[in-house]
Amino acid sequence: MKQYGAEFFGTFWLVLGGCGSAVLSAAFPEVGIGLLGVACAFGLTVLTMAFAIGHISGCHLNPAVSIGLWAGGRFPADKLLPYIAAQVLGGIVAGGVLYLIASGKVGFDVSAGFASNGYGEHSPGGYSLLSALVTEVVMTMMFLLVILGATDARAPQGFAPIAIGLCLTLIHLISIPVTNTSVNPARSTAVAIFVGDWAIVQLWLFWLAPIAGAVAGAAIYRFLGSDQS
Repeated sequence: MKQYGAEFFGTFWLVLGGCGSAVLSAAFPEVGIGLLGVACAFGLTVLTMAFAIGHISGCHLNPAVSIGLWAGGRFPADKLLPYIAAQVLGGIVAGGVLYLIASGKVGFDVSAGFASNGYGEHSPGGYSLLSALVTEVVMTMMFLLVILGATDARAPQGFAPIAIGLCLTLIHLISIPVTNTSVNPARSTAVAIFVGDWAIVQLWLFWLAPIAGAVAGAAIYRFLGSDQS
């Protein structure tokens, strides 16, 4: 239960910190943090939580990461569903807290997006479904490749949280204009349920693509990282 609790609170922090920066701070008058700030915020949530709870639960914070670690032979199948449930619940609670905060501002309109992920007319840059699909698959694939490599017993010890946090930052720097960056079904679900409508209709992509990318990344690392001796 401690592991599931750690995943709950870790994902809570990821959604509150990452999506919170996008909703509350990205375009704040005159001193908004912009896309660079939002990208850094997502990376910092993973970096800080990896040091805080990595030794408890592994700090997955992401159903796609849990599935990718399972596919990579690093995580037992019997913990997959409880981990995913804890992650999604933690994200939704964070989405609720963020909604309570954001709705305290005059003129707040959740239908404007609330940091939801989308494609087509709901992509920040107007990118197509195909562009969004390719982006989410490839970005999650590379994320798993970095996670598996950084946490390999042969890698330098103690630096994995830094590599993983910086990787997530880079992923956001690349892909926010395309999909608002998911690579995490729990993060997508956490805000989509408050937006409803189009965000729920398009949510399938932000489960399918990250999971497919995670499995692909795990397969690549199992090939690249296998002991050749």
